[in-house]
Amino acid sequence: MTARLRPTLPALGAALALALGAGGVLARIVEDRFDHVKHAKVFPTCEGCHAGVAAGDFATSFPAPESCATCHDGAIEDRVTWAPPSRPGGNNLRFAHPEHALEVAGASGADSVLACASCHVREGEAWMAVRRASARRCFACHEIMVAHREAPDSACAQCHVPLAQATALPVDRIREFETPLSHEQPGFGLDGHGKPAQAADGGVAASCATCHAREFCTTCHVNAPETRAIQALGADPRSLVHEASLEAPPGHDRADFLETHARDLRANASACQTCHTRESCLACHVGQPGVARPLFAAGPGRGAGAGTARRRPPSHALDFTRAHAEPARSAPGTCATCHLITTCLDCHRPNPADGQTAVSGPRGSGARGYHPPAFLTRHPAAAYAQETECADCHNPAAFCQTCHAQAGLRASGPLVAGFHDSKEFFLTGHGQAARQSLESCTSCHVEQDCLTCHSAVAGRGFRPHGPGFDAERLRRKNPNMCTACHGTTIPTN
Repeated sequence: MTARLRPTLPALGAALALALGAGGVLARIVEDRFDHVKHAKVFPTCEGCHAGVAAGDFATSFPAPESCATCHDGAIEDRVTWAPPSRPGGNNLRFAHPEHALEVAGASGADSVLACASCHVREGEAWMAVRRASARRCFACHEIMVAHREAPDSACAQCHVPLAQATALPVDRIREFETPLSHEQPGFGLDGHGKPAQAADGGVAASCATCHAREFCTTCHVNAPETRAIQALGADPRSLVHEASLEAPPGHDRADFLETHARDLRANASACQTCHTRESCLACHVGQPGVARPLFAAGPGRGAGAGTARRRPPSHALDFTRAHAEPARSAPGTCATCHLITTCLDCHRPNPADGQTAVSGPRGSGARGYHPPAFLTRHPAAAYAQETECADCHNPAAFCQTCHAQAGLRASGPLVAGFHDSKEFFLTGHGQAARQSLESCTSCHVEQDCLTCHSAVAGRGFRPHGPGFDAERLRRKNPNMCTACHGTTIPTN
């Protein structure tokens, strides 16, 4: 049958652009630019021009250009220039005309026929008043008695394929996707979307895969590689046309959050892993990398996560620079949460030319040294009690010996008092001191110094073990320690 076409037609009857996409998927039906009603008398059936639609053959779904020339020959009608589409349009529908017709026939009887007008002409309108098929018509047949945006999530996969499979779908169409009403419920963005996104088998819900791909989730989710539902989504960068942004959970605006967030991390690390990387913690905890261990390190496949900015704690008032010494001495561990020892040394850097008490730091020479006045007189007790870590600033073996040697506090023989507060009989009590703080001894001594006297195979034969020593217990725990004195022959008592 010959078709009569309007001279201004740039493309044939797109209202019946029912061409089949890749894999039998229905192409998008664009706005009708062909006046079907005006040509209604020429088209007693749709199949006269669109014979291939019912069979699923895209090549014969549109008439050939020469069929238009039967009327548009320049005499009867003006000539037109037109060529059929070379490929199907992009869409994300599961619909295919041949399969759909068979399903309807099977459900209603072998003689059942689903005419084109059933979907493409509204009830009560004239023949050939062609319109694009609407979701409402689909819902009516499938007995989904709600509007498109109100459809239950379980209905999405009935009509649509996952976004990652709709490879020909243009980005502009994806951007125009309607937002389901469920997404507009309070709390859906932060806490409400996780549970609906998980399918019963642990994968991703088909409703989410219809509009989203993995890249969309990784915009926020630091724990994306560890989240099964996210990994079940196909990869498709087109999903990024839908914007997403992190929201701070309600608890993050508490006045005491800064003081309590570490406890929250220990109690529920998985909640923090969603939005924070290790780098988020280390922005503040520069001196405590261990606190960030429960979180994931930034890397490929993870979201950038929530940014963290250092801010002054409430205790750090404007005059805190002048008042920080006492809090730092009483609770140095609190300072170590955010500061390194080098932060202190920026101001409290000793100047040997000024008795190691003045400062040559960047804030001027008027600042005091790191140690309080007269610290030199009590530093042995402070070092022995490990009030602070001397090794953070000093090399004990070199620094201590240099000063003690200059002061004449050094031993002239192995049994003569020297560095140990000049106590003549320190040697008689050094065993208890060593057991209480062996680390202070190792600052200057090596194991061989002890073996000069305390050795079962050489030396002066002094027994190094204190009262109640359990040799068998130590041998089971760490036999290598025993071999330092006993060799391979380790006694059992």
